[in-house]
Amino acid sequence: MMRADAKIYVAGHRGLVGSALVRNLQARGYGNVVGRTHAELDLADGVAVDRFFGEEKPDYVFLAAAKVGGIHANNAYPADFIRDNLAIQANVIESSRVHGVARLLFLGSSCIYPKLAPQPMKEEYLLTGELEPTNRPYALAKIAGIEQCWAYNRQYGTRFLAAMPTNLYGPGDNYDLNNSHVLPALIRKCHEAKLAGSATLEVWGSGTPRREFLYSDDMADACVFLMNLEDAQFLPLLGSDRNDGLAPVINVGCGEDVTIRELAELVEQVVGFEGELVFDASKPDGTPRKLLDVGRLSALGWKAKTGLREGVEKAYASALAQLQSEAAS
Repeated sequence: MMRADAKIYVAGHRGLVGSALVRNLQARGYGNVVGRTHAELDLADGVAVDRFFGEEKPDYVFLAAAKVGGIHANNAYPADFIRDNLAIQANVIESSRVHGVARLLFLGSSCIYPKLAPQPMKEEYLLTGELEPTNRPYALAKIAGIEQCWAYNRQYGTRFLAAMPTNLYGPGDNYDLNNSHVLPALIRKCHEAKLAGSATLEVWGSGTPRREFLYSDDMADACVFLMNLEDAQFLPLLGSDRNDGLAPVINVGCGEDVTIRELAELVEQVVGFEGELVFDASKPDGTPRKLLDVGRLSALGWKAKTGLREGVEKAYASALAQLQSEAAS
């Protein structure tokens, strides 16, 4: 359990997940939440990270900082994705060990699982098949982070857990069409097509892949729930004393998925775009299906609260405010 007066460091506190974590923690009454912008602390700089931990001495760490992006960004900048993510997580995990952090939650991604993994994807499917090529460097970096947590738990007795979220969206998302994920990209494209009075809207891919989406505030709630588990529930998740070979990984999702076509049609309805959706099958689809098995998390007592339509409506409202703010600045 995290004490009410505990110092909690949220790495990446301005990002999609990090900002949701800060909102959740503050709403629960945690008054000692710390964060640093990239300008204040470069997490790829090991010396600077160690100095920060030595000065702040956080009790708990949520490692939500990462270089993230959609298919286009992963294809265009594969070296950046593996280099930056390896450096960030290695430094934060090591400094957490050195400075005696009680618990750390490392945020990964569902892309760690094989491209053709059985559906829904269980935690034990990790490293059982080939990865999706379009985001392999990012996935390998995240797998390395899981392995680092696991190795530290075994060698040093740390309490580091890795949470694997499904596709996330919500307030503070990235709406840059060159680097964003599918849902925020659809929201922005539909909004701009509506403003322009366009007759059609092009959507990348065939529309047939299935994806699961979780609202960012639900993800944050799951993360804080996990970090507040009693030792009797938390310690068995860590993989340090078990003989089943399962890494310290737990899936976080809603347990339901939709096709990209269904998602695009929902966004179209929420935004109010009345044109025709045109799917460009020459563009990459990525993994055919990505649905997480959330049985372990459900058994602990947590389930998602925000339905997809409600979440998209909230996301569109926040996107409008964000885009208007950007246009005014």
